[in-house]
Amino acid sequence: MGTLDQGKARFDIRLSKEQKQLFEIAALLGGYRNLTDFVIATVQSKAKEIIEEREKIIVSKKDKEVFFDALVNPPRLNKNLLDAKRTYNKLISK
Repeated sequence: MGTLDQGKARFDIRLSKEQKQLFEIAALLGGYRNLTDFVIATVQSKAKEIIEEREKIIVSKKDKEVFFDALVNPPRLNKNLLDAKRTYNKLISK
């Protein structure tokens, strides 16, 4: 019975002959050792790109919600904000 490395997992895929040839040419031209290295590097890069883009959208959406909530429900002025406003008004009135 064969054993796999504990840190490794297997991923099998079926390709058309044309796809395999295309990927092998790209791997060769890209300087990859073999088709497996090319597929892993390419898929990993694309996966990171997709995740980063999705995270930007999520953060952007959350930022919008926080911003518009602050506009609609502004915080009450506290002593620090009132002091800052007075200081600002003094500076610009000179």
